[in-house]
Formats: sequence, structure tokens, C-alpha cells
Amino acid sequence: MKIAVIGSGAIGGIVAGYLKLKGEDVVLIARAQAQKVINSLGLQISGVRGEYKIEIRSDEKLNFTPDLTIIATKTQDIEQALKDNFGFIKDSIVLTTQNGVAADEIVAKLISKEKIVSSIVMFGSTNLEPGCIIHNFEGDWIIGCISEQPKLDLTVLARVLSKAFPVTVSGNIRGMKYLKIFVNANNCISAILGVSMQEAFSDIEISRISINIWREGLEAVSKAGINLVSLPNFPVERLIKLTGIPSLDGAKIYSGIMNSLSKEPLYGSILQSIKRGKTSEIDYINGEFGRIAKNSAVGVPLNEKLVSMVHEVEKTGKFFSKEELINSTKKFIK
Repeated sequence: MKIAVIGSGAIGGIVAGYLKLKGEDVVLIARAQAQKVINSLGLQISGVRGEYKIEIRSDEKLNFTPDLTIIATKTQDIEQALKDNFGFIKDSIVLTTQNGVAADEIVAKLISKEKIVSSIVMFGSTNLEPGCIIHNFEGDWIIGCISEQPKLDLTVLARVLSKAFPVTVSGNIRGMKYLKIFVNANNCISAILGVSMQEAFSDIEISRISINIWREGLEAVSKAGINLVSLPNFPVERLIKLTGIPSLDGAKIYSGIMNSLSKEPLYGSILQSIKRGKTSEIDYINGEFGRIAKNSAVGVPLNEKLVSMVHEVEKTGKFFSKEELINSTKKFIK
């Protein structure tokens, strides 16, 4: 199988690298700076599986038709990436990897739904400089068709992708993707403060904000009639339990979970984008709760406030202190 991975960041880089290590025919499509680094120095991966320097070809654009195209750009960059490579992608199977639920809709504007495979990554990685990936923690790779009448047999695809990470095939990938928004929704805290997830959530008051992010989101999702489907190692029941107990108790449990995720400093996807001088995917994560709420006549003022604070950081390059974050959100905390 000829595979093209478009996007050389935390997810694209680690997926391409591990597939290449297992002998797959992989090309990594990257921006000019990253492409030059990867071609001259190799793709360097460190972390929970050890250290690797992987020789892999990197180009700025496709020049062949892949059997599988893995889109690993940020959500806001998907459409341009598809247009730049459309002549070669249009006859390929396209797999999305983005957080949130918008990626599949964006791809479906140009690619037939029958050729789109949606996925959820439960593993964690960090990319702060071109060609260098830190693999923070292991996790499953969940895949599923988005067509109501799927024609793709995902067996072969699952077998290939499982060379990189354990693969689960889902019959309700959309319900799982909505739950994954909750997993990612607290990344905004790290981004607002400009610190690692471990440092941010070692503070119980900061962790209380996270519990309230979830409470708002759960109310909006419930009112909208969206059915959440459990993820490996993150069942729906955990979300319901942590949001159903006093927020201080939930915060203590959440703090312990976040501080045990990775030995290396863990930076969420939103902060990674900001550190690289890029806009983040905040509008497709916490912003998604806002879109759901508008259609369900409920309010999500805490999530809306956090979205605006992330945009302020993107605009100014200045992070908030913990005290500023707590004071700015305390009226929303219960």
C-alpha cells in the first residue's frame, strides 16, 4: 500500500515514522522548513518506545496517487491541503485524524463519503520543532466509515495501521468523536497558561475549571440528543461520574489522572500550535460546545470565555497567569 501522510506535526510525524519503521511505503508531505529538515537529518522520534532516526522521503506536495492519504494537518488547514494535492488525492482513500467533528465534513466537500475513513487518535505526542517528535504515551487508533452505507472493507486498512498503533474499528465513529472532544477540551487550559499539562493540572483550582468545562459540554450534548460512545480507556461513565460529584472532588481525581499521563512534559495540541506561531484548533474543540449549545438553547459561558482567552493568546503571544485565569472564570465555576 502506497501511503501519503499530509502534515508532519505531532500526529502526522509519529504515524509516518512508525509506519516507515515497519516497512510501509510512506511519503511525508510537509511545509518547506520541515521538509528540508526531514530530508537532510531524518525524522527523529523519542519517547516511550525509545529513540529513532528514520529516513523517510518528504515532499511539499504529492506527485503520485496514494492508495491511502492520511490527513494530519490542523482542521483549519484541511481544505487547502486537499486543494493543493487534489489531482492525486481524488482517487485515494482519505483518512482524517483531527480532533473535533468538523474534519470529515470538510473533506466530504471534495471527496466522496464512500472514500473517507474517520479516525480518533488516543496516543499522545508533541512536536515543537521541525522533524522532531516526542511520543508521550501509547493509545489506540480508532477508525470507522462516515458513510451511512459504507462500502469500504476496513480489514486491510486496520492491518496496515496496526503496525503503528493498536487499531479498533468502530461502528459509531461519530459518537466516539463527540466524546473525544471532552478528552481534548481541557487542552485550552495549558494553552492559556503556556505551561505543560502536568504543571497546569497540579493546581486543584485549575482542575476545577476542567470539571466545569465538562459539565457545560455534557449539558449541551445531552440537550442536543447527541449519543456519546465510550472510548478505549475513557468510558462515558467516567465523564458522568466526574461531573456528577462535587467539583472539588472531581478536580482532585482529574489532577491525578493528568499528572500520570507522561513522564515527558505534555503540551496539548492547542499550545503546540501556539508555540509554533500557528492558529490553534480551539474553535473545533471548545468552540464545538458553543455550536451545539446554540442549537439546543443552553449556555456554555465558561467554554466561550476560554475560547476567547485562547484567541487572545494567539493574537498577543502573551500567556495568562493562573491567578488571571481563575479570576476570569470564577463566576462560571460551581
